[in-house]
Amino acid sequence: MDIPLRHVILHGHDITYRLAEADPAKPTLLLIHGMAGNSRTWKDVMPDLADDFTVLAPDLIGHGESAKPMGDYSLGAFASGLRDLLAKLEIGSVTVIGHSLGGGVAMQLAYQHPELVDRLVLIGSGGLGREVSWLLRLLTLPGAEYLMPLFFPQFVRDGGDELGKAIHDRGWSLPHVGEMWRAYASLGQAENRKAFVRTLRAVIDPAARGTGFTAYVTVGLSSHTKASQEAFERAIIRSPEVRECHNITGSYEYLLRVEAADLAAYKIFHTDVLGVLPQVSSITSFVVMGSPKDDRA
Repeated sequence: MDIPLRHVILHGHDITYRLAEADPAKPTLLLIHGMAGNSRTWKDVMPDLADDFTVLAPDLIGHGESAKPMGDYSLGAFASGLRDLLAKLEIGSVTVIGHSLGGGVAMQLAYQHPELVDRLVLIGSGGLGREVSWLLRLLTLPGAEYLMPLFFPQFVRDGGDELGKAIHDRGWSLPHVGEMWRAYASLGQAENRKAFVRTLRAVIDPAARGTGFTAYVTVGLSSHTKASQEAFERAIIRSPEVRECHNITGSYEYLLRVEAADLAAYKIFHTDVLGVLPQVSSITSFVVMGSPKDDRA
């Protein structure tokens, strides 16, 4: 069963995906690939899954055949993109299965949009700790994208393709090796390398994870009941972008210190996290332009 690649335009960018549609009464699985992967990661399991589920496997932006624009490659941006894809395809809640980077995106989607996630399955997931290989950390350093072509020469890619063809012709099945090779070979293309490095820096680099942009945010609640305050505080405690939360006197109920990678990442937090809390009636942001004095450790 061959599941072809489809295209849809989201926010002006071409997004590709594979969709195996089952009976509308059956639940939907959303399969999210890992770093430098694409929807082909799931090609061997999609036909079997399609017997019992509608199965959606997108190429994340910057991966596979999807567009690779300049922009935000954070987990929050990936999660928002998946939300918009589900809306475009008129798909409601789903069971999300994420591998590697896809696991981190899956958890972010469940955090930002819990109404879309029925169940969460993680496979070798990223985002469960601070451990990152030294090689990936090296690739986040300035200038790494200019050295990467040395590690992906054409003759190596050609030789690997010939070896893979020979293995296939002999009827041998090495799916894990094949997946790793496709990821390696994809980085031979300049636009793929650029998107790969942007993703690494957004997900791994400490500065890109949340120290480059700071805003103080005042929040007013629509109700002053104890239940409303407790619900808001529980949501804020779960939000990694909020470094401080203070219940204050005056015209607003709360003062937050929020850290994000950049303005685009803060906008995602403002719109998709803070802006959807039912207790919130007003949000006012004050962006930090400089800090002549900061005595915090």
